[in-house]
Amino acid sequence: MLLHLDMKGVACSSGSACTSKSLKASHVLLAMGLDHALAQGSLVFSLLETTTREDIDHVLEVFLPIIDKLRRMSPLYTKYLEEKEP
Repeated sequence: MLLHLDMKGVACSSGSACTSKSLKASHVLLAMGLDHALAQGSLVFSLLETTTREDIDHVLEVFLPIIDKLRRMSPLYTKYLEEKEP
C-alpha cells in the first residue's frame, strides 16, 4: 500500500515516528480495542497547515483503486470473501 501510494505522489507511513524502528502494532490502536492484525496494517496520514482540499481529494481519488488492485491480488482476501458467502 505504501509503495502504491508513493507512486501516486501520496506520502504516508505505516506507523508513528516513535515506533519507526519497531514492527509492533500501535499501542494506541490496540488500546482502542482494534484486533492486533488490523492495528498492524494501519497507515498514518499527516495533515499540515499547507494541506489543501485538492491534496485530500487526490488521496481519495487514488486510494480506492489501490485497495481494489491489492484485494484482487490477495489470496487472503479471496479466502475472506469465500468464507463470508452463505
